[in-house]
Amino acid sequence: MEKNPTYLFVAAAALIDEAGRILVQKRPEGKPLPGLWEFPGGKVEAGETPESALVRELREELAIVVHIPDIVPVAFASEALADRHLILLLYKCLCWAGDIRSPDGLELQWLPVEALHDLPMPPADGPLVHQLSQSLRSRS
Repeated sequence: MEKNPTYLFVAAAALIDEAGRILVQKRPEGKPLPGLWEFPGGKVEAGETPESALVRELREELAIVVHIPDIVPVAFASEALADRHLILLLYKCLCWAGDIRSPDGLELQWLPVEALHDLPMPPADGPLVHQLSQSLRSRS
């Protein structure tokens, strides 16, 4: 990796339903890491905060409305990529408006946090599962 890498900031959400299950989505064919499960979210664009990017991405990817005060930072992961360095910021969210659906037809599933440990996930998402588990455990 070069001495001064280009950073890619990505904001993702652990959406948690009333039963305490977490929403994950399957990466589509034709994109990097197809078939792996990940937390929904996306790139932070120029001029956006991570929180505003996450609100935008959840509206685009899942057709829901989330307000910035309803997302709470949980953890982050740092992962070297071929030409950039990924910083993945994970937030948890318990409150949103609308029915979750994928306008792009991505496969979605709700799982207990324990089940996430066994899912095939991108390298940066996997370590966040442990941190999310800790965060949820300390809340109860």
